Amino acid sequence: MTSKDVQLEIHDAVAVVRLTRPAKRNALSDGLILAVRKMFEEMPASVRAIVLDGEGEHFCAGLDLSELKERDAGAGMHHSRMWHAALEAVQYGPAPVIAALHGAVVGGGLELASACHIRVADESTFYALPEGSRGIFVGGGGAVRIPRLIGAARMVDMMLTGRVYNAQDGEKIGLAQYLVPQGTAFDKAMELAKRVATNAPLTNYALMHALPRIAEQPADQGFLTEALMAAIAQSAPEAKSRVKDFLEGRASKVKKA
Repeated sequence: MTSKDVQLEIHDAVAVVRLTRPAKRNALSDGLILAVRKMFEEMPASVRAIVLDGEGEHFCAGLDLSELKERDAGAGMHHSRMWHAALEAVQYGPAPVIAALHGAVVGGGLELASACHIRVADESTFYALPEGSRGIFVGGGGAVRIPRLIGAARMVDMMLTGRVYNAQDGEKIGLAQYLVPQGTAFDKAMELAKRVATNAPLTNYALMHALPRIAEQPADQGFLTEALMAAIAQSAPEAKSRVKDFLEGRASKVKKA
């Protein structure tokens, strides 16, 4: 399951999806986006966690502007919706996704990263949304996902002024959950993915599919959805076995970091 733009590697229960257009700084073409969607939709059932990486010096420098075409409003809307479907396959796909960020995480690259569940940035990472200066607007779901990470005011600032966040400031405002030395983002992402892959599948499913929706619901609806999801998750045989192991002293306890 590979293409010239995206490659897939399987390491036991962890899959690595890697963008492979380093000469273009992994800029997003329609072909690449469609390949990502196909890869996530056809991911083997044995995969329990996924690392998303970019080959070369950059994670993803955004939309490949050489592919930008003149479209009427209807065609532009359908093109954006195609991107939405692809990135939804990442966010609501088969397993949690950990992004290994380095170098440019710009424009559509930041939209792609924001669809992942955990983002690990190394010290070379920088973030920007240059669409405002280019006379265009985000179209890959960034207007929904990025404000949920950093707030609408910060996104407006980035697009109005062209502000660039470095790795340290990006981590502080919520663009990444982890900040690691340069060149180690992939290793940290793999470490986390291996840990995530050991979780009960229904718990991971709840965190990916239920929690984001609960966060958007009114409180009374969110409480009911939470109760239903909790009941489903704890009814699974694997959950019962894990709780029994903990109660009988066979599971490790939480320790101070």
